[in-house]
Amino acid sequence: MKDCIFCKIAAGELPSKKAYEDEQVLAFYDIHPQAPVHILIIPKTHCASGAAEITPENSAVVARCFEVAAKLAGELGVAGGFRIVTNNGAKAGQTVPHLHFHLLAGRDLHLTMG
Repeated sequence: MKDCIFCKIAAGELPSKKAYEDEQVLAFYDIHPQAPVHILIIPKTHCASGAAEITPENSAVVARCFEVAAKLAGELGVAGGFRIVTNNGAKAGQTVPHLHFHLLAGRDLHLTMG
């Protein structure tokens, strides 16, 4: 998608601090972290604007995003306590209309949502 900031990051047109990259998925550190570990995990292609658009045709890359989350949690030493969050739509707090997942960890998260 031409004006999508995450598409531009995935294409290397905008900088990011990468945590992981393969042919399908890019993971990078959030510029406004909400926890000591806050990584965004995105499909590199604009397959959906949000979770409401996950279909049988694009669900494999969603599974890949969760595989990457588990890998990163292990590598970062937070596999025993992390949260995966996705927002769908502006009313839920989604600010970039490109399917993405937040990996949050590094502090006690059990009392908070978000």
